[in-house]
Amino acid sequence: MAWVVILGVAKALKLEKHGFDIKPYSLTYKNAQVQTALTKMLGRTRRGIRVFADVSVIAGFIMMGFAFWFLIDNIAKFFDRPAEFSELTVLIPGVTLTSASSILYFLLSIPIVLVIHEGAHGIVATLEKIRIKTGGFAIFIAMFAGFVEPDDEEFNKAKKISKLRVIGAGATSNVIFALALGALLLTNPFFAIIVPDPIRGAFYEIPQGVTVLSIMPDSGAEKAGLAANDIITSINGVPIVTPFDFTKVKLAPGDIASVTALRDGTSMNFQIEVMPSPDDPTKGLIGIIRDNSLSYKPIYNFIEWNSPELSMFLLWLWMISFFIGIINMLPLPILDGGKFIHSIIDKKLSDATVNKTMWAIYAFTFLLFGLNIALSYMKSGWFTI
Repeated sequence: MAWVVILGVAKALKLEKHGFDIKPYSLTYKNAQVQTALTKMLGRTRRGIRVFADVSVIAGFIMMGFAFWFLIDNIAKFFDRPAEFSELTVLIPGVTLTSASSILYFLLSIPIVLVIHEGAHGIVATLEKIRIKTGGFAIFIAMFAGFVEPDDEEFNKAKKISKLRVIGAGATSNVIFALALGALLLTNPFFAIIVPDPIRGAFYEIPQGVTVLSIMPDSGAEKAGLAANDIITSINGVPIVTPFDFTKVKLAPGDIASVTALRDGTSMNFQIEVMPSPDDPTKGLIGIIRDNSLSYKPIYNFIEWNSPELSMFLLWLWMISFFIGIINMLPLPILDGGKFIHSIIDKKLSDATVNKTMWAIYAFTFLLFGLNIALSYMKSGWFTI
């Protein structure tokens, strides 16, 4: 419905006259003045951009390696340590993004990430004296893309190292931006949920567990003696630190859950009969109303984060910038990683061998990526955000 409205408005405003290309499945904008703006920017920052361009080549290899390691390690966790498996999905507004807040944060973040990504490609191309014909953005119904379009002939004639600098610059800029934003967000309690355990303790006071606000009448929790203000620290051996940890515990009606809780500083164990959820009888509950607020407290609390909406937007911006940077270096036909690998092996092998090698790499990467998504749906079904 939103796409039909966008097309209707574009047609009504006659945007074709202003550089837009309107088709039933896409809306594309191209601007031929991008080169001028990039040249002016380069004139003031040439030395810094040169360092960034060189770093981008090394970072390209590191990010590609990290992406492969993550996907392979994640598959291994599915079979060996299921509780640690990270569920993956492709973010598509209206399909996998269904809540209004998630769609809003996504739509606000994507333009910022794309401008940084494509701007980095463009300015490094200008540094390497590769002409940029146009730059712009495109919307394909529910998918977004940004682009700078270098002159194909000049790009193909460029040195191999120049090509690698240009290609690696986009993803590197996204990850650098995410690292800078992440440093700022280390003062934000929301960010604690995604900071790795070894680092989290250095920047946050770790909560003891999740506080019980009240007990549901006639529930297993009430019969077992669990009380309000108890702090749950584990269920069936799974550590409970934040409300999100409850999702790691699978409870079926009729099961007996072993719950450990703190009461006035003393650890106590409760054997609780799991009751069916009033909303879904196939799901189990222990029968508590819990405190769903995040109890992490930043150690370096020099920024007051009074707006949950701003915190969530910056968290989304960090997430999209970081993962678009990393995933973009996977060697797939539409991603920078594919061009990166092609530039490395091109002219070292015959054209036929290069094509066969690239398609073999594409097939392996696609299988790896697709398997992660398929295993996610096997674990949790069709899940949305």
